[in-house]
Amino acid sequence: MKIVLFCEQKYAINILQPLEVEANKEGGHSVIWYVQSRNIPDFPLKDEVKWTNSIQEIYDFSPDVLFVPCNIVPYYLPGVKIQIFHGYAAEKKDHWVIRRYFDSYFTQGPFFTEGFKALAKKYKDFEVVETGWPRQDWIYENLHTFDAEKNALLRKHQKSKLALYAPTFSPSLTSLPFIKKGLEKLAREKDVLLILKFHPLTRSEWMEEYRQLAEEHENMLWVEDHNITKYQIMADVMISDTSSTVYEFLLLDKPVITYKTIAQDIYWLDIQNPEDLPDAFDLVFQDATLASKRKWIIDNYDPYLDGKVCHRMLDAARDYISRHGVPKKRKLNLWRKYTSIKKFGKVKRR
Repeated sequence: MKIVLFCEQKYAINILQPLEVEANKEGGHSVIWYVQSRNIPDFPLKDEVKWTNSIQEIYDFSPDVLFVPCNIVPYYLPGVKIQIFHGYAAEKKDHWVIRRYFDSYFTQGPFFTEGFKALAKKYKDFEVVETGWPRQDWIYENLHTFDAEKNALLRKHQKSKLALYAPTFSPSLTSLPFIKKGLEKLAREKDVLLILKFHPLTRSEWMEEYRQLAEEHENMLWVEDHNITKYQIMADVMISDTSSTVYEFLLLDKPVITYKTIAQDIYWLDIQNPEDLPDAFDLVFQDATLASKRKWIIDNYDPYLDGKVCHRMLDAARDYISRHGVPKKRKLNLWRKYTSIKKFGKVKRR
């Protein structure tokens, strides 16, 4: 197959990369990344993979399939357009918005499959296949890759546990303006090294404020690495707010503390006062009810930590093509066409 990995935002790199690995392992595929230069001016894989920032080049490539973690893809590109999602945040309304750009939705687990199959019955122009989330394949391969690095950090800072603070970037949802003193209290009072890892779209002034905070506290560590999953694997506990990374961490069967999450169904410990962080830190490692809730998330949100998600995705793409052929383009209303062209421009058709 001719495959396009459609990378509009920096966070999508880690979601798409396992598909590149699996396609290369299978052999017989031609893979190219579309990387939007406005959002990703310095592509970390630029010397490792075939890529372009030209939509025209993608059109001329004439792909059989496009894997898309973001919400929109140019309707006029040929190929099966497959939504593979950029996280597990079911409480965010836009997770369930059907924008009509996609031929198939590859869902992470039973909870999402049920929801999108109901939507498929309503809209009648896309399919739903449960495959798991591609990032899980990278996690499967690297569950113990960073053990030595983690242990070295803990020895260096003379701590026994590692906590990850990974807030959302959304100004209306983030804990960043409120939680600073709580984080300082946690780092001061508990036997923990606190890693600060922020979304690349976080406001620059917040980035700078917390970078400086980490420099001032010996028990805090600021990281720039785009690979948040590495630090999720390393951490013993995660602190966040309303971020899809919460679910990614729960799927590792490890405890989460949030500050004023908007999630209606909470499967972790949520606090209302930042200064309660130290007490919450002690509680989450002992609470059997929280452990049971994590197990529900694993079973229903994404039970596929088996290293075979991307293989299922490629198989499902092949199956779609065998039944329907390769679409020339996606039929859309004028508004969706306009939105697509406004975002990605036009191409010269052959």
